[in-house]
Amino acid sequence: MRDSVVVFVTVGSAAEGDRLARSLVEAKLAACVNRLPGIQSVYFWEGKLEQSAEELLVIKTRKALFPALEKHVRELHSYAVPEVIALPIVAGSEPYLQWLSEQTTGDVGKPGGEIPEKREISAGGRAGAWKLR
Repeated sequence: MRDSVVVFVTVGSAAEGDRLARSLVEAKLAACVNRLPGIQSVYFWEGKLEQSAEELLVIKTRKALFPALEKHVRELHSYAVPEVIALPIVAGSEPYLQWLSEQTTGDVGKPGGEIPEKREISAGGRAGAWKLR
């Protein structure tokens, strides 16, 4: 199953992480989403060193579904520019990778949940003083 990937997405709250994780699995864009709370992101934003508490989503899916998954995340995510990066799975348990493939049919209907108002937010989750749209 060389078409399997792991996708990382950071979110600014547990509620957002839960909503995105459930929505991706329900839409069959992900076989499984692990939510890792309590991470700290350190980054530069608008010339200042920042630090923010976030939750990391570790999403298992197929490479072919990445464009639909990215679109889905961008539609539901509160960040103006969310982190959505994919890494290839170069090896893994064949039964698990087979299950992953069977679970990700990419039923890309409407994403679940309401689409939040987009805000100007850094990769670390800090809200800016203005609205993007």
